[in-house]
Amino acid sequence: VQLQASGGGLVQAGDSLRLSCAVSGGTVAVYGMGWFRQAPGKEREFVAAIDWPSRTSYADSMKGRFVISRDIAKNTMFLQMNSLKPEDTAVYYCAVKGGTYSYSAQDYKIWGQGTQVTVSS
Repeated sequence: VQLQASGGGLVQAGDSLRLSCAVSGGTVAVYGMGWFRQAPGKEREFVAAIDWPSRTSYADSMKGRFVISRDIAKNTMFLQMNSLKPEDTAVYYCAVKGGTYSYSAQDYKIWGQGTQVTVSS
């Protein structure tokens, strides 16, 4: 299984972005999948996760602003990010683990390459 993250960019505070994570060599339908982010000098942190059939979970600071979803036909997971803040600036990574989702990065076995999100004030 390989993951390809995309959709990052430079936006202003209050703008929206949609990140994509294309899966090859497997199907998004059966995996627990998650988004994590890492800002310079900080540890990688949990953002959101989804598993079968469509259970979702979000970090507290993302609730109400971010939406995780997946398109089975496109074999792709998405992260819709709204009302972006400068503190959301980070490299965003998608990841896959077997079974149900987890909040811990250590539980995820396969990672995408990351996509940079920069939010200016």
